[in-house]
Amino acid sequence: MAEESAPESKSEDGVWIGFDLGGTKMMAVVFDDDLNVIARKKRRTREKGRGDVQLERLAETIEIALESANVDKSAIRGIGAGCPGPLDLTQGMILQAPNLGWVDVRLQEFLENQFGCPASICNDVDAGVYGEYSRGAAQGARCVVGVFPGTGIGGGCVYEGKIFHGTRASCMEVGFIQMATEGAAAGVGPVGTLEGIASRLAISAEAAKAVYRGQAPNLAADAGGDLRQIRSGALSRAIEAGDTVIRDIIARAAEQVGRGIGSLVNLLAPDIVVLGGGLVEAMPELYLKSVRKGTERNVLPSLASEFEIKTAELGDYATATGAAAWVRESSGSSS
Repeated sequence: MAEESAPESKSEDGVWIGFDLGGTKMMAVVFDDDLNVIARKKRRTREKGRGDVQLERLAETIEIALESANVDKSAIRGIGAGCPGPLDLTQGMILQAPNLGWVDVRLQEFLENQFGCPASICNDVDAGVYGEYSRGAAQGARCVVGVFPGTGIGGGCVYEGKIFHGTRASCMEVGFIQMATEGAAAGVGPVGTLEGIASRLAISAEAAKAVYRGQAPNLAADAGGDLRQIRSGALSRAIEAGDTVIRDIIARAAEQVGRGIGSLVNLLAPDIVVLGGGLVEAMPELYLKSVRKGTERNVLPSLASEFEIKTAELGDYATATGAAAWVRESSGSSS
């Protein structure tokens, strides 16, 4: 994707960089001090390349975004990166990112040396939730919980303006909440987890069975029984075309996510729960209705009216926005 710019945003007070490092794409966004987007550059991530080559590509992506914004790198006040995989937050290190072929990559140190400014890294889902807290659906919340169903089910929490994490590592592994002693195995982790029974991968497996049984003709015509093709968009199109069995599969999975959210509400008493990710974006009305149904069944009566469930607002910009907001907060420059 070509770089994009927003000339109405101002950069006289310096800029902040938010970087979204994904397994298939990377995106650098240049923000002004109020976290308005000035420019961005989005590129495909080259899978499993040499670490130094990947880092050079990352730096180049930031430089292209700066050029599009007509800003020199000396104006950068900080760079925040939302990253996949387990992280060591104290050392600014990506411990493992299988899709990138990275092991023990000191990304924070690289960014600081390359651009001569403060840098920070955080979990990509944490960054997305912090983005929604800073500029999206959860602005002003005392406590916000984010749940992002996709291939797995990610989660994050912002409590009184801070990302909730451990001493060295991120937390809020919502997908590993134990929902049952039996059930489908998750991509990783024990049997019966929320991720194992309600992630998009679990939904796709159930949908493929429906195709095999002849119960989902529209999905069969669109994607066949190939799990790799049964993605959120294909599921949504099948429902719109009349595959009621697919609607039922999605609704049951979303209710399970709602049950998990009910447990999180009982534990953390958030003001706002934000739902995001491909499944939510593809079928927001069905998904949100089903999640609310599951949550209502599992939340304490005393908390039932104390929170809202909202869909995320920032889309592709959530992680980059949160990463930039977090480095701004960490450097003591937030207003």
